[in-house]
Amino acid sequence: MDALFLSVLQALVIALGAPLLVGTLRTLKARLVGRRGPAPWQPFLDLRKLFGKTPVVSETTSWIFRATPYVLVGAMLVAALAAPMLTSRPPLAFAGILLLMSLFLLGTFFLALAGLDAGSAFGGMGSSREVTVAGLAEPTVMLAVFALALRASTTNLGGIVERVTIEPLLVVNPAHLLAFAAFFIVMLAETGRLPVDNPATHLELTMIHEAMVLEYSGRHLALVEWAAAMKLFVFLTLLANLFFPLALAGKLAVLAIALAALETAIAKLRLFRVPELLAGSFALAVLSVSAVFLLR
Repeated sequence: MDALFLSVLQALVIALGAPLLVGTLRTLKARLVGRRGPAPWQPFLDLRKLFGKTPVVSETTSWIFRATPYVLVGAMLVAALAAPMLTSRPPLAFAGILLLMSLFLLGTFFLALAGLDAGSAFGGMGSSREVTVAGLAEPTVMLAVFALALRASTTNLGGIVERVTIEPLLVVNPAHLLAFAAFFIVMLAETGRLPVDNPATHLELTMIHEAMVLEYSGRHLALVEWAAAMKLFVFLTLLANLFFPLALAGKLAVLAIALAALETAIAKLRLFRVPELLAGSFALAVLSVSAVFLLR
């Protein structure tokens, strides 16, 4: 019963904490550039407004377009049961990073299909870019976590968290720091943040995620945006718990401030420069794995 309660609580924390995290990021970014900005709870108000509207669906779309928002939310809620957050041993932690990456890829696959299903030029462009970024980013995630797994002697995410908690000095290990840098860059790409994508723009030459969801409205758009927020929350949770043995709330606050400062200080990369950035993150992950063997 305790495990079931923790599982439900963890899913609720991610589902309700994700909009608050996105709202906090928007507020921090606004304050850093001298604007008042929206309140941190503004995403909750936006979701409530969207859930109250009837979605408009094109007659040319298939069941994929309608099912994608529910697939995205379902995949993120299952991911919440695999990511070590409130407990180092969530129900699906034994599946390791393979399950999480499979769930992220499932969401990316359906969202790309939905962008193509609407038949718009923007949707096809965004789907093509999203699949390209995912194909470059996923191997880096696997390699960075593999470097941590080598040090912890387990692929269980909870076991990795426990090892870092027992040995805090791992945080300053070169292999650990290289894996953190690689994972952080991939997190920016996977969640559509600057410099890879800009979640605040609708310019056709720059948008990736927004291009795929332009045809969504009403509750469908609310589910898509909610799932995107939960994906960001899960990635930041993994980044926090796998690399630093501190309280989750404090780690998320530090990462949110760092992410807001980064997005305020830099501009979006040109699209043809994104593969170079992701190739750099992959090189960092390779160096991290190499450092594990060299520093034994």
